[in-house]
Amino acid sequence: MKLFSIEEAKILIEQPKGTCVSIYMPTHKLGTQTQQDPIRFKNLLKEAEDKLIETGMRPQDARDMLARAQELDDYQFWQHQSDGLAIFIADNFFSYYQVPLNFDELVVVTDRFHLKPLLQLLTNDGRFYLLALSQNQIRLFQGTRYSVSEIELEDVPQSIAEALRYDDPEKQLQFHTGTSQGGGGDRAAIFHGQGAGEDDQKENILRYFRQVDSGIQELLKNQQCPLVLAGVEYLFPIYKEANNYPHLIDGGVTGNPDISKPEELHAQAWEVVQPHFEKNQQKLVERYQELAGTGQTSDNISEVVPAAYFQRVDSLFVGIGIQKWGSFDPEKNQVEIHDEQQTGDEDLMDLAAIHTLINSGTVYAVDPESVPGKSPIAGIFRY
Repeated sequence: MKLFSIEEAKILIEQPKGTCVSIYMPTHKLGTQTQQDPIRFKNLLKEAEDKLIETGMRPQDARDMLARAQELDDYQFWQHQSDGLAIFIADNFFSYYQVPLNFDELVVVTDRFHLKPLLQLLTNDGRFYLLALSQNQIRLFQGTRYSVSEIELEDVPQSIAEALRYDDPEKQLQFHTGTSQGGGGDRAAIFHGQGAGEDDQKENILRYFRQVDSGIQELLKNQQCPLVLAGVEYLFPIYKEANNYPHLIDGGVTGNPDISKPEELHAQAWEVVQPHFEKNQQKLVERYQELAGTGQTSDNISEVVPAAYFQRVDSLFVGIGIQKWGSFDPEKNQVEIHDEQQTGDEDLMDLAAIHTLINSGTVYAVDPESVPGKSPIAGIFRY
């Protein structure tokens, strides 16, 4: 599964100008709802086709443009979904992301991709990773405050036996499975011969975790959201010794993760990370209130958009589910706002958020009532 990241966002932002189609839909992992997803998908493609035709495109050209998305529609595709599907289509460009966000259905056809529904995956508001550790299994999950989905791992050993077999193929490791003494019922690999003894067992686990960390580091490079560990407690300090990911947080979900469902792990992990997010967000709200009236804050979209574009926004709050249509001319430093979407318009909320992120600012995509100030957007300026 391809992770949506700042780098992926930059690819979408830097696409050559032209007709761009952005499609968002909720998806389902299990149950009868998976049978409704293909129907919903076909309806959204038809809506995209109609909107393309409204721009003046010939019907056949519109269908040709959407053909690669249409190719996704098969049984196996719908059996391996997360909570939401985002699709981006332009001339000679196609990309999609399966993400742990429950989107509202949305089709946007304009001259750039519409990215705001994905911003929660780039912001500090509720996104985290959960690494479930045991000596017999490694699982990585991407979570938000509302949902979680498992990430397919590559180049990460799935057990201590696998890790040590490849780490030292000349060494003949003989082991049996026994109950660890760390609590939680984890079934630990106990090594004999040269691996005998508690110190040697810890060293074997450390070697295993260093390989796990190497794969996790490659997968999560340039990510900034917290990583939570789940596992029997005695494994935590060993993994922390191996860890190089800078956003590993203290504490974790204790117990044997191998016997826990993803939803159970998510609920426990959210209890660990929720204070982290609430503390950071509250600090920014208080800072906004302290700076109000000094010229270093604004909830006026006509001021916030240029500030974000020209790298002045340090922190930004944007209300989820709200679009403000219009245009921004950087040469004239002029914002034009429309009550309804017009040809060539873009979502100015989206524009401000994306430019804040790519210019190393912080964005919180929150419920509109959680935005400080009197509008659905509010920014704290660097100067």
